[in-house]
Amino acid sequence: MLVKILLAVVIVVLGLAAYIATRPAEFRVTRTATFAAPAPAVFAQVNELRKWEAWSPWAKKDPQMKQAYEGPAAGVGAVTSWAGNKDVGEGRMSIVESRPGELIRFKLEFFKPFAATNSAEFTFKEQGGQTAVNWSMSGQNNFIGKAMSVVLDFDKMIGADFEAGLASLKTIVDKK
Repeated sequence: MLVKILLAVVIVVLGLAAYIATRPAEFRVTRTATFAAPAPAVFAQVNELRKWEAWSPWAKKDPQMKQAYEGPAAGVGAVTSWAGNKDVGEGRMSIVESRPGELIRFKLEFFKPFAATNSAEFTFKEQGGQTAVNWSMSGQNNFIGKAMSVVLDFDKMIGADFEAGLASLKTIVDKK
């Protein structure tokens, strides 16, 4: 009887592992908002990392978060690192590409609550006095990430933060 129970447990564990292995190896989360402002005005708020404190959804989740800045104030080479509560964790973000009014690409390094390196980007497309802004993050799912995706909807979780951030950014930029 004990052998049958152990065999059943092994089969269930192997089946679950096989299912997890079939989950996507890559992920991408994207949200879009339209601003009643020209692309350079929106771009300036994202390209200068210190300005994120006014609109970042994570600054609101942990007002006591410790942040540090390195490199230039804006553009390629600008870096911010943070350490906060369980909602924001610990990590580092570096601007690796910056094309005025078009694109800002970041390298995201997460240290806590789990280690990961991802890419994020903002794209800006001006049309008729308004600007469409896309904020996205992409990366690789290791086995643990794949397993977590079985029970957590990362698109929904991260997407909600992106939506909140874009809404806050919109209130700042559309006022000007």
